[in-house]
Amino acid sequence: METPNTGLTATSADASAPVRFDTKIAVLLREDLETWQRLNVTAFLVSGLGTEIPDVIGEPYADADGNDYLRMFRQPVLVFEGTKETLTAAHGRALSRGVALSVFTSDLFATGNDRDNRAAVRAVGRDQLDLVGLAVYGPKNAVDKIVKGARMHP
Repeated sequence: METPNTGLTATSADASAPVRFDTKIAVLLREDLETWQRLNVTAFLVSGLGTEIPDVIGEPYADADGNDYLRMFRQPVLVFEGTKETLTAAHGRALSRGVALSVFTSDLFATGNDRDNRAAVRAVGRDQLDLVGLAVYGPKNAVDKIVKGARMHP
């Protein structure tokens, strides 16, 4: 039984039972990125999901001393890598399935602000985007099909 608007599937009435998600968050990175680029691209890509899809964000954290911490995703983020061709194919599958999607192109490494980032993406047609990363959120089976051909990031 699905909990409304959360993507959570109730597995049992027992509060200690593991939570299963019928949705998935996946990041796909181009395999030729430097380590700092992989981290930077991943951070940028997933930042869009929480702003547009509030259901992916869990409750705030607090420690035993009463210090409050920010909300984070309520489910794992799986990170994959693949070739330029794998990213291009995944991008097309994501668009055709209508899932939530964020993209990062190689042009964004040369810009220094959000306005220029958006302009760099807007200046290029979909088939000419030099994708170095993308993030998707949607039903598990759709996301699995989108990242087909990619491998888990080491």
